[in-house]
Amino acid sequence: MKLSERQNQIIGIVKEDQPITSEQIAERLNLTRSALRPDLTILTMAGILDARPKVGYYHTGRMPASMLANLVRSILVKDIKTRPVVVNSDASVYDSIVTLFLEDVGTLFVETEGYLVGVVSRKDFLRHAMGNADLNKIPVSMIMTRMPNIVTLDDDETLADAVFKMVEHQVDCTPVVERFAAPGGKEKLKITGRVSKTAVVSAIYDMLR
Repeated sequence: MKLSERQNQIIGIVKEDQPITSEQIAERLNLTRSALRPDLTILTMAGILDARPKVGYYHTGRMPASMLANLVRSILVKDIKTRPVVVNSDASVYDSIVTLFLEDVGTLFVETEGYLVGVVSRKDFLRHAMGNADLNKIPVSMIMTRMPNIVTLDDDETLADAVFKMVEHQVDCTPVVERFAAPGGKEKLKITGRVSKTAVVSAIYDMLR
């Protein structure tokens, strides 16, 4: 459901001066009540506005599911991505764990010569920390998830794409990458950001508000 410019104006007026009568809304827009009636009917049926007899219209604070879905599909990854936390592939597991906690994140991205080569999560670290191995002597490249098993996002994908990928692949954080052609037909990925479950929830929370 896509609202017209007039319907968005009506919502703004109601939010500002609720409760407000249809006569008052029509006066603000320089319209007749009859011209305004179809828009008020649509907004009321959609659950965006409600009306009380002899009181007027007020904003319910609700958003139709179709509108929320359209918003989720309209927000681009580049608008919600945050700074990635990266370690080099020859860093030790111990140093990587320290970085994880200092940066207060749940996932680290691993790179070699500036390009993505792996992803390592808090669960990966916990799994290896439970043994007796010397974590200072184990490179993070030994425990990371490697390509092609890394789920990635591009800047021009949408928030909906991010949600689908994270749920389908059961990951908490996804790297945002820029793609480069490499000799031999291979593809190199440069990390430009990250999208976490927290970023997704925050974006949806802002929409709901």
